[in-house]
Formats: sequence, structure tokens, C-alpha cells
Amino acid sequence: MAQNDTDFSGKRVLVVGGSSGIGNGIAHGFRTRGAEVHVWGTRAKASDYDAADGSDLDGLTYQQVDVGDPDAIAAAPADFDTLDTLVLCQGTVVYKRGEFEREGWDRVMAVNLDSLMHCARKMKPMLSKAQGSVIIVSSISGYSANVGNPAYAASKAGAISLTKTLGQAWAPEGIRVNGLAPGLVDTKLTKVTTENPRRLEGALRAIPAGRMGLPGDMAGAAIFLASPLAAYVCGQTLIVDGGLSL
Repeated sequence: MAQNDTDFSGKRVLVVGGSSGIGNGIAHGFRTRGAEVHVWGTRAKASDYDAADGSDLDGLTYQQVDVGDPDAIAAAPADFDTLDTLVLCQGTVVYKRGEFEREGWDRVMAVNLDSLMHCARKMKPMLSKAQGSVIIVSSISGYSANVGNPAYAASKAGAISLTKTLGQAWAPEGIRVNGLAPGLVDTKLTKVTTENPRRLEGALRAIPAGRMGLPGDMAGAAIFLASPLAAYVCGQTLIVDGGLSL
């Protein structure tokens, strides 16, 4: 391994959904390795986020973009003309069987699946200039049923399929597209499990590694996929779940 394979100094990274949770962990993973990191989130300004929700925007360039709205993505100004890595980590979920209704289904699919394509298309010219890479963050829920959350599971399965198709389509142009599929990670979206002792105990029993994942665990996988170490990896989704899906 070359000494600088995971040095991103002089590189520019955009993490969509990087304001908290997994995306925030990935953003800081790149930042600590020298990258100039931009983040898209839903709130008006960086100070609107709460550290208690796993949000740390220090050292990151923040921009508000509601990726659930295709027009907002199209209109979003870019402060750069080249991009080395695009991380698509946006995601939402509706509990209490809300995804079985039209409003819940449409919102989850718009954010978790449709926006992946809209963001990737928008950034493609900049990625092409840099011969960059795209990392699509899906979930192990994309490989199985997800009780009570049909839109979440379907959108994540779609994200895994989109990773394959874009990987095939864009590789000839020098853009690598890959993905990672987290298992149970301690974020604000998983509080329905992490804040319920009985659910948490059951979940941990099912994870061979014996613990939940951390945003930093996902950052390691993303850094690998964006680095020269993964130069011949294309269209693949790396499962990062502590063995939960086994």
C-alpha cells in the first residue's frame, strides 16, 4: 500500500446527508484525511443542528438542499467546478406503518431513491473532470424484508441496483460508482431501537460482532471505496454490518 493511498489532501468531497449520523461520520473521515468537504442538509444553517443528534459541522462547508424536491437539487448552486468524491447518504424513514400510506411512501422514495439519481446526474460533469467516484449508502434492509417499512426496504434495494447500473454505465467515462450497506448503526434514525432496551438487547444478540456500528465504521468503508485501493472496484455494494446479515 502506498503511503498516500488514503490521503485526500487537495481533493474535494460532497456528502449529501452529511449533517448528522452516518453521513456526518463519513464527512469527518474525509476531512481528517485532508479533503475539502462540503455537506448538504435540510436545515437552514449549520447552527440549527444539535450535537446530541450526532451532528458536528466544524470544518465542513454546509449548504441547505431539500433533496426530496428534484427542483431544489437542480437549482442548488455548486461552489466548485470539479468534484473528486460524491457520497450519497441521504435517507429518511416513516414509522408506525406510515410507509403503507401514499404520503409516507412518496416521501421516503423521493429522498432515499429518486434523489440519488438526481444528485448523481447533477454532479456527473464535475466528477468526470476529476475522474472521481460516487458512493451510494444503502442498507442491509435492501437485501431482505423490513417489517413495517416497505418504502425504506424498497428504496434501499433500488439504491443497490442503481449502484450496479451506474457503475456499469459510468466506468467507461472514468467515474467509479460503488456503495456501502450499513447494518444497525447508532444514529437518530435508529433511536426506535437504541432507546428501547428490549429491542436493543435483541438486536445486539443478532450481531456476531456484539455491538452496533458507529458512523466511523462506515467512514472507513467509504474512504476505502473512494481511494486508489479500490481502483478496480466498480458497481459493488460493500456490506458493513458486523455480521448481522449472516
